[in-house]
Amino acid sequence: MFGTLGCVAVSLVVTIALFRNAGSEMLGLALIEATLVPILLAAPLFFYLTLKLRELAVVNHKLVVAASTDALTACLNRGAFSSRVENVLTREIARRQRAMGALLVIDADHFKMVNDRFGHAEGDEALRVIVAAIQPCLRRDDMLGRLGGEEFAVFLPGVTPVNAADIAERIRRSVADAPFRPGGNNHTLTVSVGGALFDRPVMFEELFRVADLHLYEAKGAGRNRVELAAMPSDMTPSWFHTGLPN
Repeated sequence: MFGTLGCVAVSLVVTIALFRNAGSEMLGLALIEATLVPILLAAPLFFYLTLKLRELAVVNHKLVVAASTDALTACLNRGAFSSRVENVLTREIARRQRAMGALLVIDADHFKMVNDRFGHAEGDEALRVIVAAIQPCLRRDDMLGRLGGEEFAVFLPGVTPVNAADIAERIRRSVADAPFRPGGNNHTLTVSVGGALFDRPVMFEELFRVADLHLYEAKGAGRNRVELAAMPSDMTPSWFHTGLPN
């Protein structure tokens, strides 16, 4: 609309400049023509361009979503998850706010056995079941991402230690209660959860190292359990853990 009105305005200005010395009748006809022609030509053209720009915007949005979404589970992929968490943490540091929250790392227990026993198609379905069980446990601003394989992560901004422990336990129970029937047979899925709680400025890699360490503690303690701990005030340069079966 504004593009068409702009063309009409320019056309009227040019017409007045060219026909200002003509008679009133000729000037009137010229002004009518200067108004109608831009409307007849510009309006359809701008409407067409608007539709094309909208189509382009929709396509770009779909590309952004596809680039940031895990194709199998429809949650954030590793790159998008870590980037968004890092942005939140960096923003809090820039605002000099007291950062608070938790990062949970969630890993499906004995997942190799699911693939070996029921096949990879059922293994993919198990991952979708796990994500569907996790999502109702989260708040509106929480983030869920798939880090790779059968490992997921949840970022809980602004959460207290008590609430973080409650959410982690609800996730564990929700997955254990989720119906999974490969080949028509009931099979219970479980997850181990490791978490890092923070109440100071921190970056994603620090959080992930600590949460991952506690995930392996949960695995070593028997799986299907939650292990949470606060971030240490003096970070060790690197964390090391020995491999454990999934």
